[in-house]
Amino acid sequence: MQAANYSETDKIKHLLRRFGLGASEAEVEFYGKGGYKAAVDRLLASDQHEEPVVLGDEFLKNNDGQIIQNPRLAQQVWYAEQLITNRPLTYKMALFWHDHFATSAQKVSSGPGMLVHVHLLRDNALGYFRDLLLKVSQDPAMLYWLDNQNNLVGKPNENFAREIMELFTLGEGNYTEKDIQEAAKAFTGWTYGIRRGNRLQLNRNQVPNGNSEFIFDEKSHDKTDKAVFGNKGPWMGEDVIGILVGNPRTSQYLVQKMWEWFVYPKPEKAIIEKYSTLFREGGSNIKPLLKAIMLSEEFQSTKAHRAIIKNPYDFCVPMMRQLGVGAGMVKQVSALGGEENDRGRRQAIAPAVALRLATEQMGMELMYPPDVSGWQTGTQWITTSTMVERIQWGQELFTRNGNANQYPAFDVFGSDGNVEKLVDRVISIFDANVPAAKRAQLIDAAKATAKGTLTRRNTNQVCGAVTKLLCSTPEFQFG
Repeated sequence: MQAANYSETDKIKHLLRRFGLGASEAEVEFYGKGGYKAAVDRLLASDQHEEPVVLGDEFLKNNDGQIIQNPRLAQQVWYAEQLITNRPLTYKMALFWHDHFATSAQKVSSGPGMLVHVHLLRDNALGYFRDLLLKVSQDPAMLYWLDNQNNLVGKPNENFAREIMELFTLGEGNYTEKDIQEAAKAFTGWTYGIRRGNRLQLNRNQVPNGNSEFIFDEKSHDKTDKAVFGNKGPWMGEDVIGILVGNPRTSQYLVQKMWEWFVYPKPEKAIIEKYSTLFREGGSNIKPLLKAIMLSEEFQSTKAHRAIIKNPYDFCVPMMRQLGVGAGMVKQVSALGGEENDRGRRQAIAPAVALRLATEQMGMELMYPPDVSGWQTGTQWITTSTMVERIQWGQELFTRNGNANQYPAFDVFGSDGNVEKLVDRVISIFDANVPAAKRAQLIDAAKATAKGTLTRRNTNQVCGAVTKLLCSTPEFQFG
């Protein structure tokens, strides 16, 4: 492993790029007080930070007070939460688990149902993996997504049993068809319903919504003995989950996936063994594993720094947060008095729509993973069409749909009238790694667009031109 000689600030920025929602100047200052180790501890404790606002059920309602099932509205809320949150690690891990437990509104077409699902991932993102896996497995959206609501005694449906082994725990090739068949029997009777008064009523043939609850339908459960990985007994679904989580292959599979997501691709076997042992011996507790990775020599190596191609989420969300878009949304939401109609609420979190469209056009739309295996990574993100979208995004941040009025750039970037200082502010705010030759090109672009003097009228256009060029550089694709 090549020794690294990064400053404390560079280390903190790297930490926030990988495990947070970008290294904004404010967050680097906040998390970095006391140095890198203090930043790690502060970030790990950020799940306890108070949120500035909570986007409640009213953001899913129309003027008549009825919940709207269209997933687009739930998406807007979920994207908005990424921008306003004070819990960056929690939301970054929620994204990781969303990719891992890839469930899509393409089939689970209830927005409130999908929002319950991603909130479950968020709220359990840093606890014990066994608890997370059990809750996800019993979530109505997951049950419907993988057809387990119709997994009945005498008519077992193997979809969920297969995916819990192949995608959620062991990885492909580490189980037999017999294991799947037997495990499927253990999950019979796992379904969902709606509460009617004091009782739960099955509605397994309907798309689950925000009010759906897990039901164990005992009469549909296979009570016979099942043999799963050599363990024989009258197993229920919880027992199979315990068997899977206890299998050493599960910790290896999860550690490899986390390492490739947060550190660098193709980790060495010794790395996987070291951290999977730590994870397993810690009872599958996620937070201590993350801390060990954050503090590792490998994480701060030259092999890791600026070495992972940003996915669309990591490309777009930090840039909007670094511009203070989330803080602006908080002010607008806080100003709502509770009497506003649905249009007022939509307008308050309107930037989330632009964010959703941008990530979608770049190939990553939250709540719509492409299939059960989640999104592809690495060079898969960079194509001719997606690069066009990345480049345009840099300009649209400042110029799209009246952003010059909503997010005036002059006070932040151009008030002293110096074009070179404007470029350096853009580089700093967006945490960019820019060689001297590229900086000179950015300055040339700024001068050509400004045509002399920076003013309130043209600074947004100048910033848009500079950021558009920045987003086209190879260096800016890596985080």
